[in-house]
Amino acid sequence: MCGIVGYIGSREASAVVVGGLKRLEYRGYDSAGVAVLAQNGHIELRRDVGKLSNLQATLQEAPLSGHIGIGHTRWATHGAPSQRNAHPHVSMNGRVVVVHNGIVENFLSLREELEAEGVRFESDTDTEVIVQMVERYLEAGESLETAVRRTLRQLKGANAVVVMSIDRPDTLLCARLGNAGGITLGLGQDEMFIASDIPAILDYTREMVFLESRQMARLTRHAYVVTDLDGRPVRAEVHSIGWDPVSAAKGEFKHFMQKEIFEQPQALIDTVRGRVDFENGRVYLPEMNLTPELAQRIQKLIIIACGTSYYSGLAGKFMFESIARLPTEVAYASEFRYYDPIIDEGTAVLAITQSGETADTLAACELAKEMGATLWSIVNAVGSQSTRISHGYIPMQAGPEIGVASTKAFTTSLVDQYLLACALGELRGAVSAARLRQLVDDLAQLPNLAGQVLDHDDEYEAMAWHFFKAHNFLYLGRGINYAVAREGALKLKEISYIHAEGYPAGEMKHGPIALIDETMPVVALATQDHLYDKMISQIQQAKARNGVVLAVATEGDEAIRQETDYVFYVPATPPLLAPVVNTIPLQLFAYHVAVRLGCDVDQPRNLAKSVTVE
Repeated sequence: MCGIVGYIGSREASAVVVGGLKRLEYRGYDSAGVAVLAQNGHIELRRDVGKLSNLQATLQEAPLSGHIGIGHTRWATHGAPSQRNAHPHVSMNGRVVVVHNGIVENFLSLREELEAEGVRFESDTDTEVIVQMVERYLEAGESLETAVRRTLRQLKGANAVVVMSIDRPDTLLCARLGNAGGITLGLGQDEMFIASDIPAILDYTREMVFLESRQMARLTRHAYVVTDLDGRPVRAEVHSIGWDPVSAAKGEFKHFMQKEIFEQPQALIDTVRGRVDFENGRVYLPEMNLTPELAQRIQKLIIIACGTSYYSGLAGKFMFESIARLPTEVAYASEFRYYDPIIDEGTAVLAITQSGETADTLAACELAKEMGATLWSIVNAVGSQSTRISHGYIPMQAGPEIGVASTKAFTTSLVDQYLLACALGELRGAVSAARLRQLVDDLAQLPNLAGQVLDHDDEYEAMAWHFFKAHNFLYLGRGINYAVAREGALKLKEISYIHAEGYPAGEMKHGPIALIDETMPVVALATQDHLYDKMISQIQQAKARNGVVLAVATEGDEAIRQETDYVFYVPATPPLLAPVVNTIPLQLFAYHVAVRLGCDVDQPRNLAKSVTVE
């Protein structure tokens, strides 16, 4: 995750900013920088590639002095890691400087428009279009706030932005678009702070304001004002963060699981950072050690995993077969060793494991390796046993997941498989350049689509009140959404202790239909894909047996209201990425049901985060 820190007050800004970035260092980054508005009225900038220690060494040689500044640790999305691509970015005429977290989905068209007006770009990043647009409006005579608002309203995607300008040397502006890239305001005595996450500023203040989507804040050293993007004032709640580390880590959320569900848009951004070239439509997975020869040699893929990771693999099978045209099997790691798997040097085995230490998965990995397979892993804990024994691996980059019930590790592992399928498809010659370009473009939309689902959290909480007394649930899905049905049922049963089963919708009439009555709710994944009509048929069969049906459906589908009792709407999503978006309503529904029942959602009974025994 990119780290953002801003400061205005009486302290040396560079020290506060770099110290805050240091506290966010665990999140990973490839470059760092700081900008300060110096006493001479100019913006001064220091940037470097690699660790913060490199930036600190640069600052020792060439110190910055000033009382207002912003800084950033960057994980590349657009443009390779380099000094020229590191944040902060300064406008062409030096009036504005910006740091940014997120993906500007329409940056190419915005950049072309600015270049046609004579703007010179100094980096390959999407961020630079923001700073150049703000300056364009300043040059046209707009105020800084108006220039920033006009710019923000043109950006597509989920983004967090902090702006500093010589035009307003007493002011910092910041804004949040969508549910990726959080912005936290820290309220001090005659000083104010901005951070992408709480730990960066805990040493200075415990009084904090969290910006919501499409909100903007103006900070001076003595005050702050929060508005919407049209300039209307917003009453912002001030949160007092507890002094104990656990409360501080949770921030504004009641539980770690809730926090981690809401972190998913940011986790998705972090998952593609440094791996996707949006400008040229390419995918890079350096830790996988892929070569064209290896990709051509692999004739079969076996995905091994447990629990939530297994359901991720069920969805991944569709990705590998559709994009890379690679025959794919999915196996429970706990059963893999006991059915005499057929493996040779043309087989790749892909382990999906959040901890990298799951005993059943590691044992299956060892067997696959002994039998001559190429062993790959997708893992959240880099340095774990799974990464050490694999020939290649993909770090999930989901960040710490404290809640036992996996949420963001599920959705990020889906994207990791999608990336691997794209890389293999290109190396195997199975995907055209045009289709690969579209697949990559689809990824740019994903964090914002996930964030749109989170905007409706109150609806999922209200729905929990309708259903928390039920004792059994049936979740139905077809195609790639069958995996979502399985995962949705698992989430409900593991944190609320309500019995739930995920089933292929087409198999309902081969047994489970006998269970359906008015006391057994049916959750149907019925988004508008090529299996939509068949899902409607399954819903009608459930309704004919007096079933109560809750559907996950595509926004704008009003017809489905006539077929069901309740609807969770999600934005239209490219089919192979639909599980990422479609699973989030089910995570939130399970969470709110469990909270309503008084369950310990972070530490459900009998469960552990990492299962290290067979």
